[in-house]
Amino acid sequence: MSSTSGEDEGVRPTGRFRVYLGAAAGVGKTCSMLDEGWRRFQRGADVVVGFVETHKRPYTMEQIRDLPVVPRKQVVYRNAAWEEMDVDAVITRKPEVVLIDELAHTNVPGSGRHEKRWEDVLEILDAGIAVITTVNIQHIESLADAVERITGVGVRERVPDWVVRRADQLELIDSSADQLRRRMLHGNIYPEHKVPSALNGFFRTENLVALRELSLRFVADETEEELLEFLRSKGVAGELWETTERIMVAVTGAPGNASVIRRAARIAARTKADLIAVHVISGDDASRASTAELEEVVQAVGGRWQTLQGDDVAKTIFAAAVEQQITQIVLGTSRLTRWQSMTRGSVIQQILRMASENDIDLHVIARREESEGRLAESEDG
Repeated sequence: MSSTSGEDEGVRPTGRFRVYLGAAAGVGKTCSMLDEGWRRFQRGADVVVGFVETHKRPYTMEQIRDLPVVPRKQVVYRNAAWEEMDVDAVITRKPEVVLIDELAHTNVPGSGRHEKRWEDVLEILDAGIAVITTVNIQHIESLADAVERITGVGVRERVPDWVVRRADQLELIDSSADQLRRRMLHGNIYPEHKVPSALNGFFRTENLVALRELSLRFVADETEEELLEFLRSKGVAGELWETTERIMVAVTGAPGNASVIRRAARIAARTKADLIAVHVISGDDASRASTAELEEVVQAVGGRWQTLQGDDVAKTIFAAAVEQQITQIVLGTSRLTRWQSMTRGSVIQQILRMASENDIDLHVIARREESEGRLAESEDG
């Protein structure tokens, strides 16, 4: 009795959730998604277009070919007509696979049950329908502030890291900076009137090189996790590759803590470490409301939030670190007056002394206040 080579090698079936990731608009994510949908359609799969944003690019429009398209929902908001994906229509149609562009998109108010398209995607997945989607690296929560610093462009639309990492297949659609700028110059990404400002702004060569590096690192982290899972499934001592790192980030309600959390999340991702965020309150301190948004950021980057009680902030943080076998502590810089530093010392100085005696590494991260900035372009490609 013979078996196919695919069975011998353990080839997995096509994933239910596939994400095409790119460094910027124009790398070819939407076309890759449509091409994959068309291949499956040609093989007999029931594939539909749930929402594809072509931005009137001729080549992208051609790639839809004869794929069935679920009609969009028409919405009136602020006296203007908008179109959004009709989630109920997709679920009622119940195809095998649905193509949904721009995972980070914010839905028009009143267009459906969810504020974000990634929430629509999760509902569709829960309905038993496979999803192929696209996202740009700047929209991933833990990397958004890094992108803002690199490009000087504010990133409004964000996707939690755990949503992207939930994908069965994460594929990088790559393009060199020079190639992407040529596409822009030839009018294949933005309308002609937007090209000069884009080439001198977000699409500067140094920006695109940095964004490409972020994308490669993010996908590499995911590939390493797949390798460990494979080794475990084969009975190989995967623990030889795994880390015992545990990272704690201490936060307050002060401005700039969100950037510290995201930086800690990137450190944790690179070392495959758990991330724990702690917030210390004392007495009747009712500061929970001021940290609600930070709790959401922690959840979005895959961390765990803890609220601790203690009058001595440094000792409370460090005691929790020792109890939970933390190996690295991440702190944001504080702004004390010279007199405050002389009389009581900063929390950082106190923890540094305790950490050095207990073999715990300490990272001190500059707090960067969230800037309004310009909103990043949300046009994918």
